[in-house]
Amino acid sequence: MRLKALTYLFSAALCYAATASTPAVAQQNFITIGTGGQTGVYYVVGQSICRLVNRGTDSHGLRCNAPSSGGSVANVNAIRGGEMDMGVVQSDIQYKAYEGLENFAEAGAFTDMRAMFALHGEPLTIVARRDANIAHLKDLKGKRFNIGNPGSGQRDTMDVVMNALGWTIKDFALASQLSAAEQAAALGDNNVDAMVYVAGHPNGSIQEATTTVDSVIVAVNGEEIDGIIAEHPYYAKAIIPGGMYRGNDSDVETFGVRATMVTSAKVSEEAVYQTVKAVFDNFDRFKRLHPAFAELKEEEMIKEGLSIPLHDGAVRYYRERGWM
Repeated sequence: MRLKALTYLFSAALCYAATASTPAVAQQNFITIGTGGQTGVYYVVGQSICRLVNRGTDSHGLRCNAPSSGGSVANVNAIRGGEMDMGVVQSDIQYKAYEGLENFAEAGAFTDMRAMFALHGEPLTIVARRDANIAHLKDLKGKRFNIGNPGSGQRDTMDVVMNALGWTIKDFALASQLSAAEQAAALGDNNVDAMVYVAGHPNGSIQEATTTVDSVIVAVNGEEIDGIIAEHPYYAKAIIPGGMYRGNDSDVETFGVRATMVTSAKVSEEAVYQTVKAVFDNFDRFKRLHPAFAELKEEEMIKEGLSIPLHDGAVRYYRERGWM
């Protein structure tokens, strides 16, 4: 009888302990942010946002993780599939995914995608070995060119450029599809003549390339580029400042997009609210985490480059701040 009583008390204690611990576990929510290659600004964006979110875990219960990923298109697909909660996405990719255009035509319009805020500008940046004699976009014809890995923002933008020029991959001596993390080494090893990156500046991969081998940043302008900008409002002309990379002292004309943070309508209002709040309540700290963030302005971040509806959690925060 005494053994039965002890057994009952022990079981009851275990049940109470399990019940008592359940709320603490339930309060811990995890969010994952899709980024890009580890040498790019997207990766720093995700890591920086998570750092700020995780500073407040004790109060809001969110834990944030931002692994390296394949870039804009891959992030959209991961958010759509529920594998990621948020992601950094080029403004043009954001528009095409929401509308179900080009790379997203087969899957259809992602009308559940929601915007959070815009980030830095991202010029299309082509870097070529100096000994390849490539000074302008059109000089790439017949060269060994890394056009970007499928699923990346640079590949998507290069497809737009190639279509405007009437080019296919057959117009290159070699059209490699290396990821952002691989291409600088390939340029230095003379496996390609040129590489492309849609990125904020300064960029680690481009610094690696221009430091490893004598390189030039290639001008991307002309009638066809003007036509792309006129047809697509999410593109704009851009300048890559001279003196930022070794051997490139003059400004270079190109065009580009903006990086944006997106999510899904299925992600909770509270999770998005707390993520947005973590960034803007610590805005000066956020701007110091990478040189590409230094010129960000709050009033621009809540509207520029955003061609899809804002998430309710973002709207809630912006209204609290009196910005909407």
